[in-house]
Amino acid sequence: MQIIAQCPKCTYNWLLSEDAADRRIKCPKCRKLFKVPKLSDVPKAVRAIKNAKGTIYVDQNGKTYG
Repeated sequence: MQIIAQCPKCTYNWLLSEDAADRRIKCPKCRKLFKVPKLSDVPKAVRAIKNAKGTIYVDQNGKTYG
C-alpha cells in the first residue's frame, strides 16, 4: 500500500510507503518537517485504501479522496 503525503506548508504531494505512517518526514520541496498519522488513527480511511483498486489521497484530517 502507498500513502500520498501532502505537505501542510507548500501542499506538495508525493508517494510514500506504508512504513512512513506514524513518522516525522521532511517535505522534499520546502523542507518542512511534519508527522504522517498512524494508519490506526484513521480507520475509515484505511478501510477505503485497502478496498481501493487505485490511488487514494487521505488528508491530515482523515478525509479520503480518489
